[in-house]
Amino acid sequence: MTSTKLPDHTTMYQALVNKDTNFEGIFFAGIKTTGIFCRPSCTARKPKPENVEYYTSASEAIRHGYRPCKVCHPMELKDATPAWLKGLLKEIAADPSIRLRNADLQARELQPERVSRWFKKTHGITFQAYLRMLRINQAFGQIKYGESVTDTAFSNGYESLSGFGDSFKKTTGFAPTESPNKKIITVIRLLTPLGPMMAGATDEGICLLEFTDRRMLETQLARLKKHLKAEVVSGEHPHFRALDEQLKDYFAGKLKEFDLPLVLTARIFSSGFGRSCKRFPVEKPARTRSKRKALATRRRCGRWPRPMATTASPSSCPATGSSGRMVR
Repeated sequence: MTSTKLPDHTTMYQALVNKDTNFEGIFFAGIKTTGIFCRPSCTARKPKPENVEYYTSASEAIRHGYRPCKVCHPMELKDATPAWLKGLLKEIAADPSIRLRNADLQARELQPERVSRWFKKTHGITFQAYLRMLRINQAFGQIKYGESVTDTAFSNGYESLSGFGDSFKKTTGFAPTESPNKKIITVIRLLTPLGPMMAGATDEGICLLEFTDRRMLETQLARLKKHLKAEVVSGEHPHFRALDEQLKDYFAGKLKEFDLPLVLTARIFSSGFGRSCKRFPVEKPARTRSKRKALATRRRCGRWPRPMATTASPSSCPATGSSGRMVR
């Protein structure tokens, strides 16, 4: 049973009893007496409090021996973004430079603690850090493609150049004036039926896709930064929308090929990846553990973007072909 980054048990049990959709994506409930796990809004009969264990993800519940409920289907990403948060996310998407403090959230009838908890779980950072990353990411693009530092700072809501410079350098590792000669790797967490994945992208394409619970993820990010000579910043990127849609189709068993631009590295192929690749038929998503193992196998065979990238051409790997597409 896991209590890290979760609300207290009384709050979670009350949410389970009330079928509260506001807690979708926050926790999963494992029912000891039946061996199943449910989403908070499940309509099935409720167990006694002492017969419930709580987990941060569906994959964690599965690792503890629970199977998915046939009533609420917790492996499906229904309403992954809670209804109470959609308006706020739409507002942020329309204006990435927006500044929102706790009082602003309360004026929108949102609880700051709940908002921060959701962002921490989904993106791995607080709500305020998320907003700051979006502003800096947008500012980097503006400066890189010709806008002055002064105009960029004030258009993104900063009241002084010194404050903008300090925030920019703390986030990216370099000064705003260096932006034209720098590269940024934008990263985000994407929800999947098997747990969250971290994706990374540059303007050239997808350069990282990995489950967030992998022990070597930090090492992979460090290698990625070194090979691309870039800094990592959380935020949105146009490539993520296409990746998210294709991942959903993959997990639904509808997709054979990932038609996405990739950033590939010669190091992957020099170690023998791809030489033993085999074509995988489209299988039914039967067992969760088998599905995740199959995903790992595909990554090892070069059909997923590896977390390193420099100069290799896509045609150097028989698994990706001349188009550089990820093949299932």
